[in-house]
Amino acid sequence: MKLTILGSGSPEAYARRASSGYLLEIGDDRILFDCGGGVFDNLVRSGRLPSHITHLFFSHLHTDHMMDYARLVHAAWDEGAPPLKVWGPSPIARITEGYFGRDGVLSADLYARTELKPSQEVWLSRGGTLPRPWPAPEVVEISPGFSFEGNGWTLNSCEVPHAQPAFDCMAFSVESGGKKFVYSGDAAICDDLEHLSAGADLLLHWCYRLSGEEVHPALSGMSPTPADIAKMAARADAVRLLISHFRIHMDTEAGHEGARADLRTHFSGPSEIVEDLNEYSI
Repeated sequence: MKLTILGSGSPEAYARRASSGYLLEIGDDRILFDCGGGVFDNLVRSGRLPSHITHLFFSHLHTDHMMDYARLVHAAWDEGAPPLKVWGPSPIARITEGYFGRDGVLSADLYARTELKPSQEVWLSRGGTLPRPWPAPEVVEISPGFSFEGNGWTLNSCEVPHAQPAFDCMAFSVESGGKKFVYSGDAAICDDLEHLSAGADLLLHWCYRLSGEEVHPALSGMSPTPADIAKMAARADAVRLLISHFRIHMDTEAGHEGARADLRTHFSGPSEIVEDLNEYSI
């Protein structure tokens, strides 16, 4: 398995970090976890095309995890790719219809590209055929506990506390070739995620605040510090720990030094703060 960080930031507008997006490659499968703002551009910067994505899993539907969804689907469709396979919690089906349905927000664009003669001629010159169908992602709505069998890999999931009851929030594990990757999504520390992370060869966990920050009690219990995450990873016997989802105020030399110190103190394995376009072998 190969992991590429396509977005390691937060909802904040930030040139250095795109919002959440993580690409896992296994054989011929390219599995994207979340697709926040800026992820599309980093996918292209990484040397890959939208049409290369074979599976898309959403951990939850905050916009910083799905803002580039429509762009990815539209661009892959424009390349002539097969319909993208998408899994995510409700209301991802309604969101998809809202983008690409006959009365969706992109309907005028799609009508122009499929029905107007100049656009049809462009499509034909690129090797396409008529009539040209509209984008039609194959969407499956899922709930925590969902599992999936891929080609040489198995995905499992659990619920994590984050934005309930607005929508379900999930973490995912992927096992292949005797190795295990776990992506926390946005998650408070919880028993289910610790169980899902047991023995992970690589645990990728969000980190929305640093140790010592004074935050409202409603936020503190839902956003673990590097120390909290490291302790959980140690209890789960994870082999390697990566933290992501860094906010602008955290992204300083002092912030990084403090986070790394917490990781080293509470977790004995390799650990680091990820950056956009980092790559890791699992």
